[in-house]
Amino acid sequence: MDLALLRTFVTVHRAGSFTRAAALLGLSQPAVTSQIRTLERQLGRPLFLRQARGVTPTTIGDELAHKAAPHLDALVEITETGLDEESSVRTLHLAGPPEFTAERALPALTALTRGDGQSIALRASFGTAEETLEGLAAGHHDLAITTARPRGTLLTATPLCDEEHVLVAAPRWAARIGSGRLHRDAAPSLERFPVVEVHESLPLVTRYWTAVFDSRPAVAGTIVVSDLRAVLSCVIAGAGLAVLPRYLCDPALDRGEIVALLDPPVPPLRTYFLVVRTGTFALPHIARAHEWLLRAAVDWS
Repeated sequence: MDLALLRTFVTVHRAGSFTRAAALLGLSQPAVTSQIRTLERQLGRPLFLRQARGVTPTTIGDELAHKAAPHLDALVEITETGLDEESSVRTLHLAGPPEFTAERALPALTALTRGDGQSIALRASFGTAEETLEGLAAGHHDLAITTARPRGTLLTATPLCDEEHVLVAAPRWAARIGSGRLHRDAAPSLERFPVVEVHESLPLVTRYWTAVFDSRPAVAGTIVVSDLRAVLSCVIAGAGLAVLPRYLCDPALDRGEIVALLDPPVPPLRTYFLVVRTGTFALPHIARAHEWLLRAAVDWS
């Protein structure tokens, strides 16, 4: 079987579209379509169901992808790193949310870059859960950290750790709110104060309100900035209330720069997952980084 046909097939399977696969491969869409038809004729079975938006693999298409993809990835790894046995450095392409990746994952993985004979070179990129999973499926990343568990069998997800969310404000706001008296029916009183968030939809505040107050917040973002570290800086500066992950705001809480407004008996949690393309654990640098992060996460709770 022609390896070029298999490479095109796996790319289409990961991209979910002839158009996206063509862009990734540097081919025209008709060329990709022709190669898939050739492979289907050779196998005597359809590999994809054509739909209005993209394609869906058939059962045999999924089976072939899961068998072929790890071996093709290994061949690509060989061509990218060369055959020089003296060089054992492999490049790991990591993707995830900017704050968690910067504050947790990258510091944990630096030990793998220190030239011990099995070194890993790191390349990191940031994005939303949707962007990260799409990039992983398309082969742009090797390992992804996301708060969304992917569906289907193309990607394999492993729970990494839980992130506790805390409702915080600067001390002067806490004094005005009377944080010592806050309880589960305090939502209306809190909604009179300004809010700092990462998106206009208020994802963290909404999740907190739903879990703790059993209601949706009747507030709008006073400051919206797409990085939780910037949200923390604004809260420290006195801009208003925010919901932040504990790992990120604990140092500021210890220094007294901000105050936790509520200590619910069951704090809201968000789960992070480590995600790889199914079958890529056969590549040692991916398996090693995956295991390293799981070990590091034991101390993150």
